[in-house]
Amino acid sequence: MRSPARKDSAPRAEVTAWRMVWMAATITLVLGGCLLVWSRLEQFLMRDPRFALNGADGSADMQTLEVSGAAHASRRQIELVFAEDSGRSVYLMPLNDRRATLRTVEWVKDASISRVWPNRVLVKIHERTPVAFVELPRSKFALIDEDGVILPPAADRFEVPVLTGVRSSDVPADRRDRVHRMIRLMRELGDASSKISGVDVSDPDNLKVTQPLDGRVVTLLLGDQNWGARYQNFVRSYPQIKQRLPDATKLDMRLEDRITVVE
Repeated sequence: MRSPARKDSAPRAEVTAWRMVWMAATITLVLGGCLLVWSRLEQFLMRDPRFALNGADGSADMQTLEVSGAAHASRRQIELVFAEDSGRSVYLMPLNDRRATLRTVEWVKDASISRVWPNRVLVKIHERTPVAFVELPRSKFALIDEDGVILPPAADRFEVPVLTGVRSSDVPADRRDRVHRMIRLMRELGDASSKISGVDVSDPDNLKVTQPLDGRVVTLLLGDQNWGARYQNFVRSYPQIKQRLPDATKLDMRLEDRITVVE
């Protein structure tokens, strides 16, 4: 026996369809309203003079760009990075682009930029740290950092060694690799690194260090490994070396069982 068909199925389907249409229309209206509110808010942020960097006229007397951390980097060059933003809303400032440009300023390793509403911009500079001096053409010296970046002169006095075997004309990657080799050597020497006046990385397989000692400069050939142990071997053996070979200034420390004087 067949069950009778339900008479209310068609009206219920029609109600469900109208409900879906009503929900879609409601969602569309809500989204449209949100977009309209956001558009008006964005226009407000872009055009209202209260959000303008250094004021609506970009006046130097109303400086709202604040720079910190720049001990050696030129503040003038840093401010020039934001020159086209002066007098414009800080909302429009492309922070990533400005940060990338700041990295091209001498001494600047990295930077962070923050908006502080309504119209302040805080710039925190992270400067490069010199690890050595390098000789440039015409017998000039410059500082170099751990990334192999050659830095302009600074008024500060830096207690760092002179690094030989790195040239300004070298490929940046080669400079960086050789500087890193020097840094590893100095770390392995530990506290004794403060006595080293120069490091020669001309031959990556045979690093050399120079050290003022008893009124003369001693050069040690340390090879490409066991730098700390070989240097300590020199320290232990130095009294005998001084007694037997008082004029020796260049010593080969690469053999573990002997020290050879290099002519």
